[in-house]
Amino acid sequence: MRVDFSGKVAIVTGAGRGIGREIARSWAGCGASVVCAARSADQIEAVAAEIRAAGGAARAFACDARVESELKALVASTIESFGRIDLVANNAGAGGAYSTLQSSDEEIVDCFRLNAIAPLHLSRFALPHMQQVGGGAIVNISSGMAILADYGGVAYGAAKAALEQITNMLALEFAPKVRVNAIRSGSIRTSMLEDGLFRAHPEMESEILRWTPGARLGTPRDIAAAATFLCSDHAPYITGAILDVDGGLNSPKSPLALSAMANQKLASW
Repeated sequence: MRVDFSGKVAIVTGAGRGIGREIARSWAGCGASVVCAARSADQIEAVAAEIRAAGGAARAFACDARVESELKALVASTIESFGRIDLVANNAGAGGAYSTLQSSDEEIVDCFRLNAIAPLHLSRFALPHMQQVGGGAIVNISSGMAILADYGGVAYGAAKAALEQITNMLALEFAPKVRVNAIRSGSIRTSMLEDGLFRAHPEMESEILRWTPGARLGTPRDIAAAATFLCSDHAPYITGAILDVDGGLNSPKSPLALSAMANQKLASW
């Protein structure tokens, strides 16, 4: 499947590493001019330079997605640099195991601000420009935590659930010109997972694998491939969708199925 984003302009948040970096590189490889946005200026400058070295068009814009005025500036800078906006990947996000009883209002609100409000703001600011050029596509990066219960994840899970409903609302309101979809990711091998959860609890990697029918962790490339498809001309009739890219991790399982999966994997190992 060949995707052609030639002549299109994209904004990718959280583009300095992991999933965002892979989406930016993938979309640039398909011909899009890409604005790489994140707080870490050195990281996004490196990604933009990597894209340019490969023959693509890219620039970096350092901003904090939690700050509305900085997102407005991101959109304005993109228009100034490239004259249009066609694609947006709302990828910037972060979790954190906040205690349900002890977390502060500031921690909870900040989690919502980054994972739900920021994607809504950036989408709102970009949508008029998408409409002006005849349409576009937005993809929001969600998480299995939007539907799965876990310890210490109440703020993050609720924020990602909000993001999925924001996806539904925007898809309805701005159809048919602008398509809005989300990817509900599973456990993706990123620095957030490896340097956070796995470093603190090394046993969790094997436990996650035990629950994953796909028998491996996902990669940023898995998510980027789905994001590219959803925003391409190969998916013109898909909007308001929440696509699970998770190796089956988020699907409901009975204890009997889990036991069988674990035995099969142990035998194959």
